[in-house]
Amino acid sequence: MNALDYFVLLGTLVGIAAYGIWRTRGTRDLKTYLKGSGNTHWLAIGLSVMATQASAITFLSTPGQGYESGLGFVQNYFGAPFALIFISVVFLPIYRKLDVYTAYEYLGRRFDTKTRLLGSALFLLQRGLGAGITIYAPAIVLSTVMGWRLDLTIIGTGLLAVVYTVSGGSDAVNITQKYQIGMIFVGMGVAFYLLVSHLPADVSFPDALTVATHFHRLDAVDYSLDSHRRYTLWSGLLGGGFLALSYFGTDQSQVGRYLSGGSLRESRLGLMFNAVFKIPMQFFILLLGVLIFVFYQFEAPPISFNQTAWKQLADAPGATGGRLRSLQSDFRAAHAEERAHLSIWLAARRSGDTHAATIARDAALAAHTRGQTAHDQTQKAIHDADPHAGNDADYVFITFILRHLPHGLIGLLIAAFLAAAISSKAGELTALGSTTTVDLYRHVIRANLSDAHYVAASRWFTALWGVVAIGFALFAHLAENLIQAVNILGSVFFPVILGVFLTAFFLRRVGGTAVFWAALFSQAIVFLLYLVLSISYLWFNAIGCLLCMALSILFQLWLSPQPPPLPA
Repeated sequence: MNALDYFVLLGTLVGIAAYGIWRTRGTRDLKTYLKGSGNTHWLAIGLSVMATQASAITFLSTPGQGYESGLGFVQNYFGAPFALIFISVVFLPIYRKLDVYTAYEYLGRRFDTKTRLLGSALFLLQRGLGAGITIYAPAIVLSTVMGWRLDLTIIGTGLLAVVYTVSGGSDAVNITQKYQIGMIFVGMGVAFYLLVSHLPADVSFPDALTVATHFHRLDAVDYSLDSHRRYTLWSGLLGGGFLALSYFGTDQSQVGRYLSGGSLRESRLGLMFNAVFKIPMQFFILLLGVLIFVFYQFEAPPISFNQTAWKQLADAPGATGGRLRSLQSDFRAAHAEERAHLSIWLAARRSGDTHAATIARDAALAAHTRGQTAHDQTQKAIHDADPHAGNDADYVFITFILRHLPHGLIGLLIAAFLAAAISSKAGELTALGSTTTVDLYRHVIRANLSDAHYVAASRWFTALWGVVAIGFALFAHLAENLIQAVNILGSVFFPVILGVFLTAFFLRRVGGTAVFWAALFSQAIVFLLYLVLSISYLWFNAIGCLLCMALSILFQLWLSPQPPPLPA
């Protein structure tokens, strides 16, 4: 990066945050601070929901997922549109009718205080950890690739989010997020265009898709019934649907975004915006990764995209360094052979020589397999030496940006990654602060005080959660691909919360004590199953939710043969 990149980076981040602080200065009313001014347009709601969900991990790590595995990860989101429609029909009217600040207020009215506190506690635990991952994930990649100090990167981006979130509350988040997500879309769109233009002159866009197809990078749908496969059509529709239902319907970081709408219609339209555009957005980002894969079939890629970790080991004396340098030689030789055969293959396809095309294609695939073997052995050596080196796929997109895009745009895309981290973190901090204030502090500790007092308390709790998230990020280590790590965390915690809410909506004869103990048992069982089973993590979303509902019925029958009176 040069001076132009840093000017674009700092100007963009500071400018958007300062604008949010200025627009929301002087907020003193609790409802305005926690839920916004109440006149947020549906498009702003839709963009805010998308920005809170689509953190820097989405834009930084998902292209690497596409590079490594192709489009299959998009199946994770196949259930999301159905979940959002269901939330619009069932969840949203109840939340708005009761005029709640948080989703967990509803649990207190439907059940009792202990169930409300359990729901909010599970949220605070999951989202508190998630906020740390949100800030850690892009920081570890950016600091490694760009030579920034990791602790300063984490603290700097974390504090920027804390400052404008504490200052302006929900409105500040809504206002800034629409500009942040807009900047992200512009940056990703320009990156996509430049990536296509960087393909060799004799490789057209259809040629690129042909290469991707034969390397199985365009296999978007897997119809397999094997529960051990991480992403299939069925795990995406069912498990992914339950994950989206729990996240968008019961996670306060999302509920708070669409409750800021001026009417039920505005809130519903904001959710429908995400129902329509969520899958295309993820498909586009994955396709970007697929095209980077094709690009690096013709442009020599590094054997490890985490060049910092590789160089530290390869340059060191001893057997490990020699082994890595030998693997790099094998990798380069295999890639050179693969590239030559790819050129012959594409030329033969254009001329209609099917026999020659088949021979060249098979030779290219064989050479790619040899190169992949060298790459895998290199990654194993790196992780054996440093278990916290991270997943190589997370470094793919940022490496392409720094090596092949022009200055100015580099600064814009780095700003986009950091803006995504900050906007997602801001939405999470607002939810953590409001839940702590409304469900714990006001409800249990200090009731019936002034709005000014609770606004001040919410600011302090928001800042405190910001410090907690930054502290967690400073000590976090992830081995999973970052986008998968976030979904795994949600799949462990979200299902039980969803089970409590669905019990509240549909099992009207179940009381608070039954659902409380059912939730505790279900959460413990989900933890145990995650540790002992090797099935796709998406299935835990359906298992945990349905288990909680079933246990709620059984506990209710055991506690009281006569059903409790229905709440008014």
